[in-house]
Amino acid sequence: MSSGGFHVHGPHDHELEHAAQHEPKGFAGQLAVITAILATVGAFFSYMGGATQAQAGLLKNDAAIKKTEAANKWNYFQSKSSKQNLAELALELVATEDQRARYRDKIARYEKEKNDIKTEAEALEAESKHLDDESAEQMHLHHRWAQATTALQISIAVAAIALLTKRRWMEWATLGVGGVGIVLGIAAWLHH
Repeated sequence: MSSGGFHVHGPHDHELEHAAQHEPKGFAGQLAVITAILATVGAFFSYMGGATQAQAGLLKNDAAIKKTEAANKWNYFQSKSSKQNLAELALELVATEDQRARYRDKIARYEKEKNDIKTEAEALEAESKHLDDESAEQMHLHHRWAQATTALQISIAVAAIALLTKRRWMEWATLGVGGVGIVLGIAAWLHH
């Protein structure tokens, strides 16, 4: 029962509950236990899928922030290049050696500042790429968890069909599809 005072059944929940209450030791009882186990494992897989998806989103966001910071550094680099170019032009236009020395110093300063800025921008770009790669890895894991969850949901649906049709081979199909889901979940857990 929910806190709102009503209970909502899934399409096959009522039949499973009824069968489990009236045939707990037979075919229906086995399917009820299998379904409960699959649903529990599926809930864990679903949680892990959501967690990896959220982590992928956070990493992607961090990558975008670093990319923006790198772009800002490159803009700053460009402004220093423009100032250096103007200083080089002024060096050619001024007549006195005193003024020329001042512009040579500015050109050297701009060159050093540009190199420092370039190093920072490249580091930010590398960090952004690393975060993008981590995000992609997390999305791959999310897809694996989602595949595992989907397989378990299908196996639960097959269990409901098995219960309604009383076909023993459908129970085996339930176990087979559930096994595939568990294998996919283990693969996600092992990060493959």
